[in-house]
Amino acid sequence: MDSYHRLTPADRETVSRMEAQGCSARMIARALGRQPSTITRELVLGTTPWGYRALTAAARTRKRQRQRRGGRRYLASRPGLFAYVLAKLRLRWSPAQIVQTLKLEYPWDDTMRVSHETIYTYLYCLPRGTLKKELIACLRQGRKRRRGKRKETRPVAPKIKDMVSIEDRPVAVSDRTLPGHWEGDIILGKCRQSFLGTLVERTTRTTILVPLKNKTAPEVRAAFERELKTLPRQFKQTLTYDQGTEMAEHKLFAKHTRMKVYFAHPASPWERGTNENTNGLIRQFFPKGHDFTTTSRREVKRVQRLLNGRPRKVLDWKKPDEVFRDLLR
Repeated sequence: MDSYHRLTPADRETVSRMEAQGCSARMIARALGRQPSTITRELVLGTTPWGYRALTAAARTRKRQRQRRGGRRYLASRPGLFAYVLAKLRLRWSPAQIVQTLKLEYPWDDTMRVSHETIYTYLYCLPRGTLKKELIACLRQGRKRRRGKRKETRPVAPKIKDMVSIEDRPVAVSDRTLPGHWEGDIILGKCRQSFLGTLVERTTRTTILVPLKNKTAPEVRAAFERELKTLPRQFKQTLTYDQGTEMAEHKLFAKHTRMKVYFAHPASPWERGTNENTNGLIRQFFPKGHDFTTTSRREVKRVQRLLNGRPRKVLDWKKPDEVFRDLLR
């Protein structure tokens, strides 16, 4: 078969005629010298209550072409907006964060407006090359194509002595009415041999990244204590963790920090949703397979500042460090 080219009006008439005669997609494909998948998509595109219609398929094809080109044309015609979007993407801002911050920074300038779908369209319709690869890598998932989320399962962790269940956690923690309640976790690096600790405050979404030498309970406890000791007392109330054995010294941690430690149920990441979501944001900077032993503390803290300096939808597009400072006043 020849290399791919779009169906012509004559091709569509052939599809319409053969489909009306009861021919299968494979039979039509052979008649036109096309792939069966091409004909199958065409039949879906031209579907109406009365069967396939060539004019309907052609109209829908033109509409899709306009939509694919729209994002590129829109941004290309606005140099200032284009430069702003590229700069924020390179700071690992999401399209939604860019859109909302534009409204705050340019409230009266209609030329500095764009939708997050237009930004995505621009990125995914770029021709293959260095720029496309760089910008797609700036997105949270860094995927080559947009797709739905997949569920992941986690193994059940062994029991930890004297742990207190999340069911006994005060209601105020769940309501996020007061700051000082944290969620913690460990991100695994290359070959599961390097590690990064993560702490997230539930109300302000303030993130603390904790460099770790290993995943042993003494190392994790001591490292978390060092990072938290500089916080004001009112910002150190509770810590919610999964049932990983690295938090086996939770009683000693609670004694040194005066924070109560609660444990989520096994294989229940949604009970620590704030932390799980933040770990996804962190993966923008340190993707799976990253070797944390090659990453300096300075670089880790640079990423921490970037995360806390990005506007968040859940905070009405304020930045975590701004909300944190406001609560200190």
